[in-house]
Amino acid sequence: MADTEGCRLYLVTPDKIADLDAFAKALDDALGAGDVACVQLRLKGADDAAITAAVRRLMPVCHERNVAFILNDRPDLAASLGCDGVHIGPEDMPYDEARRIMGDATVGVTCKDSRHLAMDLAEAGADYVAFGAFFASTTKADTTPADPEIIEVWSETTNVPCVAIGGITVENCEPLVKAGADFLAVCGGVWSHPQGPTIAVRDFNTIFKKLRS
Repeated sequence: MADTEGCRLYLVTPDKIADLDAFAKALDDALGAGDVACVQLRLKGADDAAITAAVRRLMPVCHERNVAFILNDRPDLAASLGCDGVHIGPEDMPYDEARRIMGDATVGVTCKDSRHLAMDLAEAGADYVAFGAFFASTTKADTTPADPEIIEVWSETTNVPCVAIGGITVENCEPLVKAGADFLAVCGGVWSHPQGPTIAVRDFNTIFKKLRS
């Protein structure tokens, strides 16, 4: 079994945020409920003005909690707004261009189920690679199935952190933690948790702690 020391929560926002102030309060409450490594703002289809407003409202909430703030898809806005990093997928901007724009800030990349792509991008300097989807996801319908074995092999052969993504919940996350995932990227599993996001963050951290002991 791969070493599970250090698995942490990587929180992804919903695709649409109707009320920024209300969401900022919910986010702050969630971040106060347990350890969260970073928050990724993922507003699919939003215009630049909406993304900018969301970054300016939510990034200070994260920084107040010492949580990194990552923007999805948009290295240009991430750099100009002072985000801690950007996350890009295979269909987005090429990694080299994203790195040029972001400089020394974090650049993470989605690799779906391709360890070969992940290795190439890690060698190019990506700060982390993301594998998935491991489970059916309501956040992203067009996904590529991945097996936890890809995390186990990755964690045993490289030091570049890996993120597991796709349909992850409190109920199904243990195999991914045991396989050696450094981070679990979770959206619906937190924001749509039956007992609310604060309970979800608390419960994820309870599992991480249990599997480390």
